[in-house]
Parts: sequence; C-alpha cells; structure tokens
Amino acid sequence: MPTPDADGLLAEQLLRFTRRVHRIQKRHIEQSGLGVTPAQSRLLRTLAHYGSPPRMADLAERLEVVPRAVTTLVDGLEAGGKVRRVPDPTNRRVIRIELTDDGRQALSKLRGARRSAAAEILAPLTEEQRRVLGGLLDTLVDGDVPEAGKRC
Repeated sequence: MPTPDADGLLAEQLLRFTRRVHRIQKRHIEQSGLGVTPAQSRLLRTLAHYGSPPRMADLAERLEVVPRAVTTLVDGLEAGGKVRRVPDPTNRRVIRIELTDDGRQALSKLRGARRSAAAEILAPLTEEQRRVLGGLLDTLVDGDVPEAGKRC
C-alpha cells in the first residue's frame, strides 16, 4: 500500500487553514459593523504604513494587485469616508490617497476584529503550542532554510 505524500498532505492542510483564517477574519470584520471588505481592510492597513500619502500605483505595487483593483477599493473607501484623494503638492497630475479620521478609527476597530479572530483561531492551542507555532510561522514568513544537519 503506497504511503501518502507528506508534503502534499501538508500543502492541503495549509490551504485548508488559510481558508479557515480568511473565513473567520471576514466574519469578525463583518461583525465590526464598519462596512469594510477584507480587501478594503488590507488597503487601509497598507495605507497606514506610509509616512505620507502614497500614489495609487504605490499601493497597487505594495498590495501586488493591478492598479484598477486599487481604484475600485479606494472608490469604496472614499464613499465610506475612510480615505480621500488629494493632489500631489509637486505634480498636480498625480493623485495621492490619505486616511481620514474615520479611516484611522476604522483601523483601530479592524485591529480589534483581527485580534478577536486570532483569539478564536488560536483557542485550541496551549501557550507552549502557540510559542512553537509562532516560531514556525516566523521561519516560514522569513523563508529561512535550516543549515545542513541542524534541526528546527
């Protein structure tokens, strides 16, 4: 009887887990009552990392999406009063996107929604399991490859 492909099984588990994370985060974002989609939430979080208002092209590059997708997200957030388009002070042809006060308040609520989603996801784990998971996730995010002969 053939043995199952361990990496294939792990890949399937990762896929199922990421889907679960997205589903739970989406539910918590919806329960926040902000009327923001997960994609809009991601744009708000990204926008908050800039020191000055970025161009739409900068956002598209950072989010790894086409510029048209950013336009649609910004349209929705602007309609909700969470961002605004502002002219570039040095080039009037360039439009920049900045957070409004409502956008900053929404970010605060979204952080709370993400924390509550994380608490739900991590609830079955002990403190030690959470510590180990954190280390494993750091390794996966950083892409570090263990040295030959060294074990994780």
